[in-house]
Amino acid sequence: MSGSREAILDTIRKNHVQGDRPRPTVPLFDQAAPADLKALFQKSLERMGGKMLTPDAADPMAPVRQAIVKPGPVLSCVPEFQGDMQITPQTKPTDIAPVEYAVLRAAFGVAETGSLCFTEKQLLVNTTGFLPQHLVVLLDPTQIVYNLHNAYQRPEWTQAHYAVFQSGPSATADIEGVLVHGAQGVRSLSVLFHPAS
Repeated sequence: MSGSREAILDTIRKNHVQGDRPRPTVPLFDQAAPADLKALFQKSLERMGGKMLTPDAADPMAPVRQAIVKPGPVLSCVPEFQGDMQITPQTKPTDIAPVEYAVLRAAFGVAETGSLCFTEKQLLVNTTGFLPQHLVVLLDPTQIVYNLHNAYQRPEWTQAHYAVFQSGPSATADIEGVLVHGAQGVRSLSVLFHPAS
């Protein structure tokens, strides 16, 4: 059997073309992109079970405060909002488990899927995106791309050590069709359009 294996490998080696070849160009499939990516993002996010918060020009963080309706630790990973829990260099991933609400900023959003991209820069501790009960996310509307093809062209995928997409709250359904939110992750995900400073 090893003789057959060697014969196959020798044939592959003999016929393998050496040298660098350019990667094929992958189209972005964005010819049908609407002019208003914010509206498409909102529609997609809501379809995935997420919620858009209504901006308040007089008090930009008022919608964030209004979204926090349950008692419990609030972790803020953004300078715009003060939480009652701080992440320090000693914070362990499991320390995020008791957090009721986490307020963070997304690196960018994907209009077609309502997805948000987070890297270690936004999360500070990678479990911040999954262990809190509720996420309140700030998203700069200028940082919305049309689809995943465009999203994978972003520098986060080559410059970050950790990057993840999230689309709405966690959900699962059993065979009888009973839908449960928060079974394996956050129970709610709210987004506020708020420009990065």
